[in-house]
This record gives sequence, C-alpha cells and structure tokens, in this order.
Amino acid sequence: MDRLTPISWKELTSRLHNLGFEGPYQGGKHPYMVRGNLVLAIPNPHRREIGVNLLSRILRQAGISRKDWNKK
Repeated sequence: MDRLTPISWKELTSRLHNLGFEGPYQGGKHPYMVRGNLVLAIPNPHRREIGVNLLSRILRQAGISRKDWNKK
C-alpha cells in the first residue's frame, strides 16, 4: 500500500488541482475546493505541515485513493 507523508498546505492544494479540483475558495471557517458536485473543506493555511491523519480524512472525503494521490 502506498504510504502517506505530511505535506504543506500549498502542496495539498496543488495536488488537488491536479486531480480536478477548483479553488481554493474562502468559505465560512475554512477554505474549500470543488470538483463537480463535491465540495471539500480543507484546513486553513498555516506554517505547519498537514499530518497523515488529517490528510487521510481529506482523501477519504474526496474519494481519492492513495494510489491516485501518490501519482505525481
């Protein structure tokens, strides 16, 4: 199984763009990205990396497999 590693906010949004998401747009408390009818809330930008647990939850909500995520 492909392993996930912590990533920066910029890398998260860049990879989501490559997977067909648009945005990020400013929402209520969190920015979000959109692909078709799916609206995906993403964490606020900050200096720290996004951990594996949070990244895993984001990918699950987006319907993205680890294999697809790790393709560059």
